[in-house]
Amino acid sequence: MIKNIIFDNDGVLVDTEKLFFQACRQTLEHIGVELTLEAYLDVSLRQGKSCMILAEKIGYTHAQIQQLRLDRDVTYRELLNSSVTMLAGVQNVLDALYGKICMGVVTSSPRLHFDIIHAQTGIAPYFNFVYAQEDFTRLKPFPDPYLLALEKQHLRADETIVIEDTERGLASALAAGIRCIVVPTEISRGCEFKGAFRILDRIDEIVDIVTENESA
Repeated sequence: MIKNIIFDNDGVLVDTEKLFFQACRQTLEHIGVELTLEAYLDVSLRQGKSCMILAEKIGYTHAQIQQLRLDRDVTYRELLNSSVTMLAGVQNVLDALYGKICMGVVTSSPRLHFDIIHAQTGIAPYFNFVYAQEDFTRLKPFPDPYLLALEKQHLRADETIVIEDTERGLASALAAGIRCIVVPTEISRGCEFKGAFRILDRIDEIVDIVTENESA
């Protein structure tokens, strides 16, 4: 029986993945490094690393790369403040399941970014808990983020479903022993999602899965 749903944030609840890609690409362009979509998918969405490490190939030091990450975050926040769109079907899912099951968010993004985003969407009150980058020692694809949620919220893995859109998120959930439903975005649609419990075209299909599970 599904009693708990844990959502990723970027690319699952809100259409921000392409904004982050844009911020990364612009930051690297300023130093003469090209960031292709293929490289972004591999480094960020598959390996869970910062694309700023691509600056190593032109001799950037660790300290310089850290500064690039700060510069990128400034650009990203500007993009977030200009426009954030909630993904289609999300509001329907939250309205249908609110008060019936425990719902939370586990994101590798900083809490500041989460707060900026959901000051615009207004959906934060739907969630029983939110864990962000500052709460983990290791980020996705390591299992730590989801293991923390299970531990802190006293959730059973076999009663929990994770909703993700990337390979790194899927890997994190599976490593934590939790079933994972993947809803690919325009950016991640061509990726492989081995081990996914389901791969859906629309997030609102989750409501039927939860309902079927309750009646089983």
